[in-house]
Amino acid sequence: MSKTIGIITGSLRKNSFSGSIADYVKNHAPEGYVFKTIDIGGLPLYNQDYDGEELKEYTAFRNEVKALDGVLFITPEHNRSIPAALKNALDIGSRPYGQNVWSGKPGAVISQSPGGIGGFGANHHLRQVLAFLNVLTLAQPEAYIGAYHTLIDENGALSNEATKEFLNGFLAAFAVWIEKIS
Repeated sequence: MSKTIGIITGSLRKNSFSGSIADYVKNHAPEGYVFKTIDIGGLPLYNQDYDGEELKEYTAFRNEVKALDGVLFITPEHNRSIPAALKNALDIGSRPYGQNVWSGKPGAVISQSPGGIGGFGANHHLRQVLAFLNVLTLAQPEAYIGAYHTLIDENGALSNEATKEFLNGFLAAFAVWIEKIS
């Protein structure tokens, strides 16, 4: 039986670099794993006033995350941190208090950037939030992909062989991590 891993991308942009990496991951999943994209673009902003209500978007998202065997976060860096849409999704999944759908799930982080440091700030800010939410995050290998725009073809697909090899190794390590803690 295969394990289902959700991919949450921090970028909502059409043809984003994060989406390009997600496409590669979905097509190169380790044996026994299925990666699927979890859309966060339609989530209303988190508001504690809705905690006692059945807001359909919140409920559907929380149920989708609950059903996952793990989560892979792929994110760009916005102003040395994570994008607002990603933080919003994390907040929605962690509430109401005591009903954190992230807790105990295996997770991993890939950050990317057109810049040279590959989204380092976003990667580490995200890890800080994930630690608080009790996402059991893969520590090594870390994945920072810099100058991503130079690693893709004219259609936005990853074309750099060294990066493909790195991602394949990262996914294999993530699969081992999931098996270890499951």
